[in-house]
Amino acid sequence: MDRTLESLKHIITQVLPHRDPDLVFKDLNVVSMLQEFWEGKQQQKAVFPSEGLVVYESLPSPGPPFVSYVTLPGGSCFGNFQCCLSRAEARRDAAKVALINSLFNELPSRRITKEFIIESVQEAIASTSGTINDADDPSTSIGAYHYMLESNMGKTMLEFQELMIVFQLLHWNGSLKALRETKCSRQEVISYYSQYSLDERMRSHMALDWIMKEQDSPGIVSQELQMALRELEEARRGGQELRFYKEKKEILSLALAQLYSDQNTSSPRDDQMSLAALCGYH
Repeated sequence: MDRTLESLKHIITQVLPHRDPDLVFKDLNVVSMLQEFWEGKQQQKAVFPSEGLVVYESLPSPGPPFVSYVTLPGGSCFGNFQCCLSRAEARRDAAKVALINSLFNELPSRRITKEFIIESVQEAIASTSGTINDADDPSTSIGAYHYMLESNMGKTMLEFQELMIVFQLLHWNGSLKALRETKCSRQEVISYYSQYSLDERMRSHMALDWIMKEQDSPGIVSQELQMALRELEEARRGGQELRFYKEKKEILSLALAQLYSDQNTSSPRDDQMSLAALCGYH
């Protein structure tokens, strides 16, 4: 733990040279420090492909406790985990959580190296019924994970997480299962989706998937949305990274809005992403 703290202090002196490392997390101006950190990253050109500003979002509330989210360049999202009596306090608390995670991401142990890959694959094997031979077989889940890590050698975990969030959501909404049924290999799926970041177009396609599910199982979108809201709240209170839960909420909210919109003039099936085209079949 002491070595980790020393490493963090060293990083702070590099990316925030005008700040006292011992006072960074006690400073109430943590919002400006987070902004300063990512501006420094931008100047170093060590930014994410989908770079952008640090964005804050406060949930509407007539009174305390208040909730604030902060989204970092690359899409990672954090929120205040303490009970905050003002919007400003909630924003500072969210910024503090995000700054701590941003600094931890700079540690050498958070970068994907050969040693990191070996350790991660071994942990994956230990937590499943897989074997070491699966790591070299991209048709297995462990092999696909190994392939993704190898393809992202040198990246930080926050950068890798931006790619992983897409596959988490595809697994959640059933798209990966559908792709397997069309005989797409895991490697083909990974190669295809690795080219894209999570944007409005992809969210819309996933929302259309849930609209189709609603036609088969009425009420499922509302049920999933309530579950996503509970998961988001629990994760926020636990100080966890929130993007997966927040994206689920956004996608389901979009689907629900479209379900009850009178302006829905086209069939979801007409707009759905073609799975056959993905695999090269017509």
